[in-house]
Amino acid sequence: MKKLFLLISLFLLYTSFKPKELTWVAIGDSITYLNDHPDETGNRITKGYLTGVTEKLPHIHVINQGHNGWTSGGIAESLDKLGLVKADIYSIFLGTNDWWRGRLLGKLSDYQNNTGNGTVYGSFRLITNKLRELNPQAKIILITPMQRGDFVYINNPKNNAYGSYKPKNEQMLEQFVWAIDSIAKVEKFAVVDLYHQKELDLKHIVQFKRLKDPTTGEYKNYPYPEYIGIPYNPETDEYPYPVQSIDMTYDGLHPSDKGYEVITRMLVAIMKKY
Repeated sequence: MKKLFLLISLFLLYTSFKPKELTWVAIGDSITYLNDHPDETGNRITKGYLTGVTEKLPHIHVINQGHNGWTSGGIAESLDKLGLVKADIYSIFLGTNDWWRGRLLGKLSDYQNNTGNGTVYGSFRLITNKLRELNPQAKIILITPMQRGDFVYINNPKNNAYGSYKPKNEQMLEQFVWAIDSIAKVEKFAVVDLYHQKELDLKHIVQFKRLKDPTTGEYKNYPYPEYIGIPYNPETDEYPYPVQSIDMTYDGLHPSDKGYEVITRMLVAIMKKY
């Protein structure tokens, strides 16, 4: 009888300390999508932040809702087609494509007044409305865009874009970060501010960009900000980010293993409390 009582006590003690199983839906763009598609990075990554978090917090089970190249507007427009499910945790990691596509940021009042999908603020309101419809008690985490250097797509160098050091459509990427932060404050959502994380600032995005010296025509490794304004021709020039250039990203935009580790650490700090 004493043995049975002891076994029951140990079982109850174990179950009382065992973390509750949780479901996490991670909504995002290519930075989220690539977690499950390392082959599309030229195998320059081994795992993304979704895998990193669930390895450290194995009671959390993730569903990847990352969509390559999508904006918050694209997500908001497709909310009823994405197959979103009820979850305990939702993260929203969007904004960098909105900035590059020149989408109108709008104002906080667009979010507060639910004005629709015409602005980024409005898009975020539509997304959060949907998540609350699925589970009003769910935890929602907003993740800001990272700073970005000059992006050159590893599988098609003609697909390239300048970095966040200058505006696009008269808007700086940091303004999108401020917008996401303001939504988090109003809603009391947790926020992971990658943009202002010192480890992820522009000088750490890549070690260098390999370009032809305009004077000599010889290839040279240019760190940030020296590479700004130096021409790159995808038709004739070598890919500007050899393996040796990898730092927090492998292509000027998408995180490397090292970059994903920073994102993982910041998310774990929040999600371990759930």
